[in-house]
Amino acid sequence: MKKDKFSYSIIYGVIRPEISERLSVGLIIVDGDNVKVRYSPEKLDVFKLLLSPEVYKSMGNLLRLWTEKNIINMGNIDYLSRYMNNLITFSPLQTIDLEPSQENEDWLYRNYVAITRER
Repeated sequence: MKKDKFSYSIIYGVIRPEISERLSVGLIIVDGDNVKVRYSPEKLDVFKLLLSPEVYKSMGNLLRLWTEKNIINMGNIDYLSRYMNNLITFSPLQTIDLEPSQENEDWLYRNYVAITRER
């Protein structure tokens, strides 16, 4: 049986564009025709301290819209990774040799987005 692959793109919030300072805030996960957006509310809260209230609200609204309305698709991920470089940026789409599963999606999320509290 052939093992499927799936792809992902990291969503970054831009802190200081002049020095390319950014913080990962979410993931776009592509499994075949399915595109899922996940973001970290905890990481989004960090931006409250770093951005003006208006900019913070815009960032949150964009992330919620993409998550709830499912408007990100394969056709615009590449475009977004190249041209949306203001408030939010995207890494180029990466394909990994893992079977699409919730467990693997959670692993990607934990490794690239989630705030870990190891002691």
